[in-house]
Amino acid sequence: MSDALLLRAQESGVLTLTLNRPEVMNAFGGTMREDLRDALAAAEIDASVRCIVITGAGKAFCAGGDVASMARLQDAGDTQEIGHRMAVAAEVIEIIRRMGKPVIAAINGAAAGAGMNLALACDWRYAARSARFAESFIKIGLVPDWGGHFLLTELVGPARAMELIMMGDRIDAETALRFGIVNEVVDDPDLARFTQTRAEALAAAPAEAIAAIKHGVRRALQGELRETLAWESKTQRALFLGADAREGMRAFIEKRPARFGHDESR
Repeated sequence: MSDALLLRAQESGVLTLTLNRPEVMNAFGGTMREDLRDALAAAEIDASVRCIVITGAGKAFCAGGDVASMARLQDAGDTQEIGHRMAVAAEVIEIIRRMGKPVIAAINGAAAGAGMNLALACDWRYAARSARFAESFIKIGLVPDWGGHFLLTELVGPARAMELIMMGDRIDAETALRFGIVNEVVDDPDLARFTQTRAEALAAAPAEAIAAIKHGVRRALQGELRETLAWESKTQRALFLGADAREGMRAFIEKRPARFGHDESR
C-alpha cells in the first residue's frame, strides 16, 4: 500500500479511504488504483468494518486519470497498460457495488472523469458546496470508463446522461443535487462531520439488513415487481429469527436504543 491512499479505521466501524495525491487533484497514478481495489477488497471481508467513506485529500475529490501519463502511453502505442488500468478500475467498481456494506462518497471538491464515476458507484454521495462534476472524457476524445455509462444513466436517465457525457460540461453541486447525482449538499467545513455522522449511523445499524437492502435496491432496478416481492419474502423470513431482528424488536418493546452487532455467536 502506497501513501497515495490513506486508511483511517475507527472503533465506530467506519473506515475512511482518502485519495492522497492533492498536488494533482488526486488524479489516479502510480498504484493508487490497485491500492484502492485492495483496500476495498480487504474491507469487504473485515467484520470490524461496517461502513466505508471515500474522499479526497486537499481541495479535490478526484480529477480522474493522469492525462500526462496517458499521453505518454499514447505516444508509445501502449494499449496494454490502458487495458490493465481499466481492468483494475472495473474491479473497484464491482467490489463497491457487490459488497453488503454501505459505501459513501464524501465529495470535497472536483470530481471529474474517473473520479466522478467512482463517486457514482458509491451508495450515497454527499457533496461540499464547492464540488464540481464533469464527465470530461469527450474533451480528450474518449468515452467514460469506471462504469460511467451505466452508473450515470441509472441515476439520471438516458437523455440527461447522454447530454452530460456528450457535452462534458462541468456542473456545480446544486445542479448535481437537482439531477439526482448527489444525496445532499453541505457547506465545505461541515462535509467531513456530516458524512461521519451518517456513516456512524449506518455502522450502528443491523448489518445483515443493511446488506439485504443494498442488494434489494440494486436488483429492483433490473427485475420485475413479482421477482422483487418473492425476494423480499424470502429475505424477510431469513432475517426474522436473526440476532439483529430479535434485538431490534426487544429494544422497541422495551423503549430503549437497539444495540446491533453485539451477539458473540454471530
